[in-house]
Amino acid sequence: MALMKIVEFPDPRLRTVAQPVTVFDAELAKLVADMFETMYEAPGIGLAATQVDVHRQLLVVDVSEDKNQPLVLVNPRIVERSGTQVCQEGCLSVPGIFADVERAERIRVEAQDAKGAAQVIEADGLLAVCIQHEMDHLAGKLFVDYLSPLKRELVRKKLAKQRRNAA
Repeated sequence: MALMKIVEFPDPRLRTVAQPVTVFDAELAKLVADMFETMYEAPGIGLAATQVDVHRQLLVVDVSEDKNQPLVLVNPRIVERSGTQVCQEGCLSVPGIFADVERAERIRVEAQDAKGAAQVIEADGLLAVCIQHEMDHLAGKLFVDYLSPLKRELVRKKLAKQRRNAA
């Protein structure tokens, strides 16, 4: 396994729309393992392939406290959603920034696992938020897109300042 570099906002690669996964092989299994290692190390609860500059419809999630409930979604599609919830979200691609985002409270997702087997996931609460957040990445969308243009510009400036100070 290997740690991967997480692409950070406002990098234009984060706007790339991911393509479907069509080959389920050892290379995909290694990518999944590397993504989990990267996500856990960051630390985070979700990571989309887009965030590590791989533009395939793949995401990994683990919202458990003990980090022992890994979930892999390949080619995910939300087929049902209900209710609304507002949750404060952060993102490994937008480090140190948090904002309230409104999302569906409950979702049903059809996807494949890392071996290509069909699966249906029923999710609510934090898991539903996390899956929706990561699926946005696959469509080239970020949680900051839900913010007003003014707040988005403030985020951009804050991140630029953090990078300057770190250099």
